[in-house]
Amino acid sequence: MTAMQDFRQEQRGVAWAMAGALVLTICIMGLALTMDRSAAAPFVSRLQFAIRIDLLVVVWLAAGIANVARLRFFSESDIAGSGAGSGSDKVRVAGAILQNTFEQAGLAVAAHLIVAASFNRSDALVAALACLFAVGRLLFWLGYRHGAKGRAFGFALTFYPSVLALLASAAVITFG
Repeated sequence: MTAMQDFRQEQRGVAWAMAGALVLTICIMGLALTMDRSAAAPFVSRLQFAIRIDLLVVVWLAAGIANVARLRFFSESDIAGSGAGSGSDKVRVAGAILQNTFEQAGLAVAAHLIVAASFNRSDALVAALACLFAVGRLLFWLGYRHGAKGRAFGFALTFYPSVLALLASAAVITFG
């Protein structure tokens, strides 16, 4: 296979994984929205719930930080920190996973809070979003060593729920 064929095959794998994550996200968000028959909760209660359930999001950030620290502690070339050199491959990969997790967690927490502020019945949706994030991060972390198509489903399972949550919130804010 040529380099271009390898690239195209990897692209197809990424596209299929991301499409699958998008379909799963739409189905789970749709279920959460349609099956939540609870009474409208007060704003403070919705906000409290979103902050509490986002423990599922923030714990992945803590895990990423702990992983980088663990790898540095046991590596002679990395123990001095990232400012002391280029770092080992393991620490660079762990740092890339941590960086992406930080970016995704920031987007997810903001999206969850906006959903809680926009939907009168948001608990089921926010819980679904937080669970999708947790599963997505696990799959991203496990798939990272398998390249772009190995991590694509996990990436998309953390990214698409946040983006769709923001779009749904924008629709609710705009159209009531």
